[in-house]
Amino acid sequence: MDHVTRLLSSSQRRRAAGRRHATVSVVRCRPLAVAALLLAANCLAERPPYQHGISLLHDLKYPIDFAHFEYTNPSAPKGGSLTLSTTSPIRNFSGAWGVGVANAAGLERTMDRLFVRSADEPSALYGSLVDGVALSDDRKSLFISLHASARWHDGVPITSHDVQFSYDVMDKTSLAGKSYLRSWVESIEIVNARELVIHHREVFTHSNLLALSTFPMRPAHYYADRDPGKPTLEPPLVSGAYRIAEFDRDHVVYRRVDDYWGRDLPVHRGRYNFETIRYDVYRDTTVAREAFRKGLLDVFWETDVRYWHTSYDVAASRAARLRRDTRRVGKAIGQERALAFNLEREMFRDARVREALTLAFDFEWQNRVYHYDSQHRALSYFAGSSLAAVGLPSEQEIALLAEYRDQLPDRVFTKPFRLPVSTGRGPNREALERARHLLAEAGWRLVDGRLLDVHGRPFTLEIATQQAWAKRMLLPYIESLAMLGIDARLRLLDNVTAVKFKRQRRFDMYFRGLDFLNPPMGQLHTYFGSASADLQTGGNITAIRDPVVDQLVELAQRAPSMEVATTVCRALDRVLLWGFYHVPLNMPAEERFLYWDKFGRPDDSVAKYEYLVDGLARVIDSWWSNDVEREH
Repeated sequence: MDHVTRLLSSSQRRRAAGRRHATVSVVRCRPLAVAALLLAANCLAERPPYQHGISLLHDLKYPIDFAHFEYTNPSAPKGGSLTLSTTSPIRNFSGAWGVGVANAAGLERTMDRLFVRSADEPSALYGSLVDGVALSDDRKSLFISLHASARWHDGVPITSHDVQFSYDVMDKTSLAGKSYLRSWVESIEIVNARELVIHHREVFTHSNLLALSTFPMRPAHYYADRDPGKPTLEPPLVSGAYRIAEFDRDHVVYRRVDDYWGRDLPVHRGRYNFETIRYDVYRDTTVAREAFRKGLLDVFWETDVRYWHTSYDVAASRAARLRRDTRRVGKAIGQERALAFNLEREMFRDARVREALTLAFDFEWQNRVYHYDSQHRALSYFAGSSLAAVGLPSEQEIALLAEYRDQLPDRVFTKPFRLPVSTGRGPNREALERARHLLAEAGWRLVDGRLLDVHGRPFTLEIATQQAWAKRMLLPYIESLAMLGIDARLRLLDNVTAVKFKRQRRFDMYFRGLDFLNPPMGQLHTYFGSASADLQTGGNITAIRDPVVDQLVELAQRAPSMEVATTVCRALDRVLLWGFYHVPLNMPAEERFLYWDKFGRPDDSVAKYEYLVDGLARVIDSWWSNDVEREH
């Protein structure tokens, strides 16, 4: 791993020489033999200088005196309304996670977080409740200072004790939060009313910091006689830019807080412009689509490409007001859909069999017939990002993987990963012929149209899915497998059965989602780590157990810069791709949305790490009402 050590050192030298703005300093200690990217423990007695933001992978884009995010308009008028749809009934305002009852749509706008993730940087966090953050040189302690002006809506200051209380609530009420937070939070030390220190069990990673930007803050004094983990329809005490104005089971309205304590912070300036935001409940997407066509909704996010092309012809008098647009979002990367092999099935333990079945999927045919050629095949586990392996491996990747050369196929080093591309019309005979050769090499023989193993047993498999719409994609694939002599069948599961199938690995192949947040380092262990293969829940339903993958995942999680992370993730990508653990299908699609011409929009082309209407840094929160401009 000497090369990785040199890569680490050169990366840090360049970062120090080219630093434009103050960021959190990360000091490298001596490398370990295998985990050369890990930082040695070296406790720091004193707090480093506070900074306005933090990123463990790159320099911050915005300086300490920045006025607003580039994708917002600080002069946007305040007022007007926005009406959106949701499929979830209004049943819970608690904000608690994992309690069995979904929170009302839009509730996150009422609750402040410690940090805001910028929508135009891959891993930068800036203070919201926080006005200062510092990471110790050993990356084991995160020092936090809260804004002195931060207030709950009842005027009571937000303190370090509220942060401690909010962590305790998450730890006690959310199974997912409990499992994740306890895995790395060693303790929270209260210094005073405005300062605290979060101590890590090992070292802070990007995913740990990202978690601090997601879970909401709660007022300890308000919950002195209330259960914060219990679903409730009583609007709670909060501190955010909006409060609940009215609600029923079929709608909720949020009203902007005029004296919101954080309205002039750089991270909020130009955002939260609408006076009211309303969510109407439509349990059926078709009904919601018609509601938008009639003007009952202001914006509609179209996820079905068929309707995008065929369902938005409106009366000529209104057609001029209908706007259609798309956004390529870099927040989600990888494979939006994939077919997972169950490696605990004997027939799939041979990589040649997995490769043969991968070659048999004719992506171009189903894309032409069912998707208007709108999809792009994911030829990477990190498709849509700079972390994807492309072409031949770089010198840095080769040097990183050299230690494992005897454990990897030669193709990892000598060939770019590619899959056959068909004309989209008729069977892809060349790909099927190659698949036949691979199956023969693996000991399978074709007898009277049936594929048999050395003991004369037929090759049978079942593809499981809980998505009824996926049948149109999977049935043509089953027909291709039949040409190879494989008896494949499709099994449609309900939600309860699907959970059992995945926990008990009762499937042969499973139609799944396989996309990640960008950057994906915090999710790699869950989806590819050997330890996760033994869990009943989690992302590694394929049961990948590969020591090389484990070591690369560890290095990626502890990468101190984007340069190092890119090298490690590209190397990991090649190892996974040539392992043929999944049949890769489409990469995440671009956002397709429609709206009525009544809004002003800033230039959001740089806001590529956030969605239009989902997430915590929604792009739509930077829109404004043109009606307000006309009134003025």
